[in-house]
Amino acid sequence: MMSTAMAAAGMTGALTVPGLAQAAKSTYERRFASEPEVTLKYGAAGYTPAILNTEKAGMLHFVREIEARTDGAVRIEYLDGGQICNQLDCVKKTQQGIIDVFSASTQNSAASAPYYNVIDFPYLFPSRASMHHFFYHPKSEELFRKPLRERHGIEFLYTHCELRGLYLGLKWDDKPLVTSIDEIAGAKIRATGSQMGRKALGLMGLNPVPVAWEETLEGLKSGLIDGAETGAGAVAYAGMSPVVSQALEIGFFANTEHAAFNRASFEKLSPKHQDAVLEAAYSAQIYTQGMNEAALIQITGRTPTPYPGSIWEKEGVRVSFFSDEEIDRIKGRCTPEANPEPWAEWRERLNGWSGGHDTYAEIGAIAREIPEDTLTVNVEPRRWWRS
Repeated sequence: MMSTAMAAAGMTGALTVPGLAQAAKSTYERRFASEPEVTLKYGAAGYTPAILNTEKAGMLHFVREIEARTDGAVRIEYLDGGQICNQLDCVKKTQQGIIDVFSASTQNSAASAPYYNVIDFPYLFPSRASMHHFFYHPKSEELFRKPLRERHGIEFLYTHCELRGLYLGLKWDDKPLVTSIDEIAGAKIRATGSQMGRKALGLMGLNPVPVAWEETLEGLKSGLIDGAETGAGAVAYAGMSPVVSQALEIGFFANTEHAAFNRASFEKLSPKHQDAVLEAAYSAQIYTQGMNEAALIQITGRTPTPYPGSIWEKEGVRVSFFSDEEIDRIKGRCTPEANPEPWAEWRERLNGWSGGHDTYAEIGAIAREIPEDTLTVNVEPRRWWRS
């Protein structure tokens, strides 16, 4: 279980030893001032305070908000660092009722709960702003949350939002900066549990290789794989930057590290506490919307020339944002509009699971309700459970 001192450090950033002790004491007294009515077990695949200081995905903020909004009546046992589950099996253990709440990427969770694939079509989302807009949108209930709840027993709550790129290992260190997908044709690229992500990589002319997240760093270091598809923040928090020579920021599908409840655990809560959890999730969505945007630039260094003092600047990661023309060429190979046949079976399957929606078209339309150049921090927050 995460210590109170670690929780305090995650809340406040760097502290002196006396300051840390005082913060820990204050946190302890606040959390344990009264006996809880409910204690929930939260399995976080990684997401330690140190990780959440790099990628601002908001899990500890979410925990604090739940406990504060229920005046301690709902207490969370936060099990991070792989203590109880990892990226691939947190969702399984939640479905089995071993844990009540979990956090992992939806892409890794898709291996066991395949409706998560519905947000993984290539270039479904034109920007990070469009992703937040969708997850705040009331129609995300009908198109995404309800099918997850009914089909997989998962109550999806909130998520951080990035778009995935390709991150090349050290064998590309002495090669020119890659600016075209054809320059890495056939490259072995680590893929997540997302069936859609693997299909997109193949259509681009790459060789997707299923590698567990926990083994990706070693694969990049040893040269077993040429690169990995993931998010920039994940490269930074997982300590991969020293073995990543080039970051190809092609933004080809979602990277969503989320929090969700076991449906039965959520429904056992009183209506008042359910509402508190939803409000906590809304707060966490706002938190990551702003905080992770800053972290991508100032902490990770995801800019054409990495931000001074950022992780990528220190590690010498070269960053390539492909031209609009090259992105259009990639879209021509792998999107359902340009190349519909490879996606037909999956679209039919997901549409059936959704209750008959054209999920790709409808989610894509919501994502394009805002201008493509909308800044992420300017997306209007909305309580998605209210029309």
